[in-house]
Amino acid sequence: MLDASSSPPHPAPLSREADTTLTEQLAGRFKDRIQQRLLAPGARLPSVRECARRHRVSPHTVVAAYDQLLALGLVEARKQRGFFVRDGLAARPAAPGTIASDRASAHPLPVSATSLIRGMFQPPGARPMPGLGTLPADWLDLPLLAGALRKVSSGAQLGAVSLQYGDPAGESRLRRALAAKLADFGVRASAGQIITTIGATQALDVVTRTLVRAGDSVLVDEPGWSVEYARLAALGLRVLPVPRGEDGPDLAVMQRLIEAQKPAQRPRLYVTVSVLNNPTGASLSLQAAHRVLQLAQAHDLHVVEDDTYAHLAPAHLPRMAALDALERTIYISGFSKILVPNWRVGFIAAPQALVERLVDTKLLTTLTTPGLTELALAHCLEQGLLRRHTERVMDRLAQARERTVKLAEAHGGRFAAPPRGLFGWVDVGVDTERLAQLMLDEWLIAPGALFHATHQPTTLMRINFATSQDARFWRALDRARASLRAPRPNGDQG
Repeated sequence: MLDASSSPPHPAPLSREADTTLTEQLAGRFKDRIQQRLLAPGARLPSVRECARRHRVSPHTVVAAYDQLLALGLVEARKQRGFFVRDGLAARPAAPGTIASDRASAHPLPVSATSLIRGMFQPPGARPMPGLGTLPADWLDLPLLAGALRKVSSGAQLGAVSLQYGDPAGESRLRRALAAKLADFGVRASAGQIITTIGATQALDVVTRTLVRAGDSVLVDEPGWSVEYARLAALGLRVLPVPRGEDGPDLAVMQRLIEAQKPAQRPRLYVTVSVLNNPTGASLSLQAAHRVLQLAQAHDLHVVEDDTYAHLAPAHLPRMAALDALERTIYISGFSKILVPNWRVGFIAAPQALVERLVDTKLLTTLTTPGLTELALAHCLEQGLLRRHTERVMDRLAQARERTVKLAEAHGGRFAAPPRGLFGWVDVGVDTERLAQLMLDEWLIAPGALFHATHQPTTLMRINFATSQDARFWRALDRARASLRAPRPNGDQG
């Protein structure tokens, strides 16, 4: 953890000794952020006065830099309001990129969902960021992974796993180990019901591409994982958000959404993170799980249960895949959140009747999955290495969560859901999209609007308990929040 007593880190300052002018350096910095989608279409640039203060340059330099961005077509000036990132998608057809709901009108998908993904790809040694979705690198056990890889790549094993395509369903040794692991959660699945994938995200994609087509409807939790909304919308699916509460989805809304469609057009999938919902940390109650399954049975609906955070939650929490014995439930999970992000090992446990169709879809997208990492993961499961690593991480996360909750509450944050798991859902009292833009020079945060299928301003944000322990972040948040609340000087439009 960073030393909270030292001075806050800042981005590399603009340099008067550089080969380019201060104006060109500042314009280039904003250009890079816009092109990387860290500044989303429609985002407001800092006011001229605030930008000058933050970068220690004159207002004239800021105006000149903004003029360069205008000339490049990256921003637009709005009278009396300031400078905004241009929305290059505005003139495109709305059908595949809009989200339908039971509300009065459709809303465009927040393009800035991709900024959260890009934020995950930090260079080695980068400081932890509160908006990240992964554990800090120094929490992961690299020697454990290196030892597992050496074990499975020694002698003739390396050639056997590398010189030909493996089983289309995945390495049989791993699928057997996964079947044993699922029993810990009460999920009874044979190795033949398990298909490995390149991470849980590909597992979701394989299931979706197998069971629905463009124009179909899919039920999702709201708030929920913004990348899932974006993925479904990119496939041309109609996303129907169901409000997610502390115990589970609002079943009255879910039923209304289903029955509002003509029978042939009713949704066939409900995608949910039942345990440790991202971003709230809430988990499905046993009663709610039973009622969801009853609704699925009544309306011929498959439930896609994304258990990405399984390793960070108590094993006793109810899984729908356990309750219905994988009849209507398709179970998905992976190991990026607990073991290592870049191995990209995920899996699907499915009803036997769907297995061959799912394997066919996998074949059409990736052929097979990397056998070496699958065998190494099997070794970690078989030898109890992953279990012991998980226990250490859980202990460390509990301490981090306690410290972060104290920091958040001391700085005026209010938790909108009980703090659990990796993420906290915090109300900070100001529009968190504006807050994110204001803090971008120092800290990457995850504004609450990213977790809503229907874009709307909110004072909520998601924090990662493991990466939000730095008191400097909370002090910076205090300053940014005060800046947003302060009245603007007359005439300060940009």
